[in-house]
Amino acid sequence: MTDLFQLLISGIATGGCYALAALGFTLLWQASGTINFALGEMVMLPAFMMLFFIRGAGLPLGIAFLLTVTVSMLVLGVGFKRLVVDPLIRHGVIPLVIATLGLSIGFKNLARVAYSAQVFTFPSIFPDQLINLAGVRVSVADLGTLALACGVAVGVQLLLNRTLTGRAMQAVAQNRDAARVLGIDADRMVMYAFLINAALAALTALLVTPVYLAKFDMGDGLGVKAFYAAIIGGFSSSRGALLGGVLVGVLENLVGAYISPGYKDGVALLLFLVVIVFRPEGLLGQPQARRV
Repeated sequence: MTDLFQLLISGIATGGCYALAALGFTLLWQASGTINFALGEMVMLPAFMMLFFIRGAGLPLGIAFLLTVTVSMLVLGVGFKRLVVDPLIRHGVIPLVIATLGLSIGFKNLARVAYSAQVFTFPSIFPDQLINLAGVRVSVADLGTLALACGVAVGVQLLLNRTLTGRAMQAVAQNRDAARVLGIDADRMVMYAFLINAALAALTALLVTPVYLAKFDMGDGLGVKAFYAAIIGGFSSSRGALLGGVLVGVLENLVGAYISPGYKDGVALLLFLVVIVFRPEGLLGQPQARRV
């Protein structure tokens, strides 16, 4: 029972990181109809940015993170929207999907050229120690990651559901033309979604890189699992992204411990296939009416 509790805590913490990345998928899809398959690399790039500020400029981790969030919002938020999404979205989803796949390859090669294929260690914001929790020894890093991921996820939910800006973003997501008629600045609301997505990518990098390590292809598995998590929970549901991420993280840990570590990376795919067959809209998604 003790081992099970430890696996659950660790799995929920990992799932919280997947959920933060999955939130990026759902936010961009709801706000602008964008599917960003370069999301994993948009987590990898902030990790290397922080390494540059820490090792190259000698800055502490906290300052490096704040600078990275700022740069990410400008480059991966504003720049990505203006230079990639805006010119292509008018031509449909497929050209944009192809473009983001190309960006994914380009970002990986850029990181490999700049930093080589070497693997770099990354400092954690949490102390490397264990604490006794109800008779169970639990990692402080797992608890801290879980608390921070949950706090940010709840904050995003409160922003979307309890503030005028969040409700305006949801209105734009549901019907952009109607939102404009009501006086909502639709373009600004969409930009907010891209900025939030970029900030979430930087935060995800801060949490996962101490475990994943900083390497040019670290975004491959993370991006795929986040996409699966978004589909599992419901691509149009922010709460579904959280549920999907936690499910993937917990089941990965349980399968790796009780069956075989070799099957661990296949859990997200298997869960995705089961959900897509029996509930295509996702666990918390709503069926969408389709006109023909």
